[in-house]
Amino acid sequence: MKNYKYISLLFITVILSCSKFDEINKDPYASDRVPEEMLAAKTLIETFKFWNPNPFDFSTGNLWNKHIAWTTTWSNPYQYYYSWWPYGGFGYKRLTDLKLMVEYSREKESYSSYQGLEKFMKAWYGFSSTLEMGDIPYSEAGMADEGILRPKYDKQEDVFKYILEDLKKAEAFFAEGKQFQGDVMFDGDASKWQKLCNAMQLKVLQTMSKKAGNEHKARFAEIIASGKLMTGNTDNFQLKYFGTDNSHHPFWNGASQRRETVLTSLLVDELKKNKDRRLFYFADPAPDLIDAGKREDDFEAYAGADPTRVPWELADENNSYSHINQRYVDDKTGDPMLRFTYAEQCFIIAEGLEEGWAPGNAKDYYEKGVKAMLEYYMNLPSAANTHGMAITQDYIDNYFTGEAAYKTGGTKQDRLRQILVQRWFIDFFQGNGGNYAQFLRTGYPEYPLDPATSQNPDDKTVYPKRWKYPEGEHTQNPDNYQKAVNEQFNGYDGINGVPWYLK
Repeated sequence: MKNYKYISLLFITVILSCSKFDEINKDPYASDRVPEEMLAAKTLIETFKFWNPNPFDFSTGNLWNKHIAWTTTWSNPYQYYYSWWPYGGFGYKRLTDLKLMVEYSREKESYSSYQGLEKFMKAWYGFSSTLEMGDIPYSEAGMADEGILRPKYDKQEDVFKYILEDLKKAEAFFAEGKQFQGDVMFDGDASKWQKLCNAMQLKVLQTMSKKAGNEHKARFAEIIASGKLMTGNTDNFQLKYFGTDNSHHPFWNGASQRRETVLTSLLVDELKKNKDRRLFYFADPAPDLIDAGKREDDFEAYAGADPTRVPWELADENNSYSHINQRYVDDKTGDPMLRFTYAEQCFIIAEGLEEGWAPGNAKDYYEKGVKAMLEYYMNLPSAANTHGMAITQDYIDNYFTGEAAYKTGGTKQDRLRQILVQRWFIDFFQGNGGNYAQFLRTGYPEYPLDPATSQNPDDKTVYPKRWKYPEGEHTQNPDNYQKAVNEQFNGYDGINGVPWYLK
């Protein structure tokens, strides 16, 4: 019996000791929090890098906007208006880190800048998510620490309003902000973030153009008149690759994938029409046309594939088409991931001026936008292998002739199409599908669709308008999820439901 008492005493002693184990072994010199600059850098990198950095997934991510096509013996749903995984996402899991980032910077001079970054990022996530799906949680998003585990879905109309409010608040924070650490996009320059916040407001306002009232148009004009906007390519919102194992261009070393990645006839024909030398930066000449005697510096040596045709036919004709430029495979650094550019801002303003939203000369902004993108490629360090047709300053100065000249004497629709096609060029091989919402809104450029090859499961004659809500919402937030589906899409969470901004 005495032995049992000793054993019991020893057990109790061990338990009591273990209860203090964490306290005893805590390093008194170790920090119990992550520095705000690390939280900022982590959030920006995870948000703006390509989601899965390998050649296969990167090329797949470019099929949606009809810049490229695959010449394979099997059908890729992305090429034919359907996805293997037709679900959107909210991106709000990073809001907790952003809150901590602001809290930890409270005593710093850069506190206002971190507040601006938090507001901007929530607006960015919300804008992306609502364009993907429609009504989404926004006003109650990221409030799990306050006990809201099942946030309500806000109407898309309200989401746009909240996004614009948060971008305006972010702009005000950055206006009084200081240089801050952890910024992998603008190196902590608060003034560049301020300009971006204003430019993003223009984009949000224009994306809801079908629903825009006089107050929205007045705000559009007010932002332009403020002059606090991007002024050139040095203000581009982009993430650069550095060529390291964890930060190289997603298509680097994708030689096998390149053999079945070709430009579309839509893209090649638009570039040829304008005698646009970006064609020589984007593509290599078609092997069959070189064999037939064409020169690599001849526009006629380049041909695109019709992305509506069945894949095995394209595979049989693989050498008839221009493949993605070899430089994307060879250069570990590659082109930066463009998220918002000065050129896009110019095209947004040009469209707004054509629609009468503000006073000004749309032609000037159209030409500024085109010149900015041509200068971007002219100065791109990774732009080797341009087939003897490098973009030069003289070429840029003489670009606006023939079809590339702004159609001042044409119809408004002619000019809008010019603007929107040039805006579409910006997203080439960026893997982000960023232009699709603008295509749905305007119809330009005219993406090809063939009901015979479309893989839209519900209606092969239409373009998908949205992605489905995340699968987890069925169980994690079922009542709010079902309410949103019922009120928007008559109870069916499908890809052809038309969200508010497109009605």
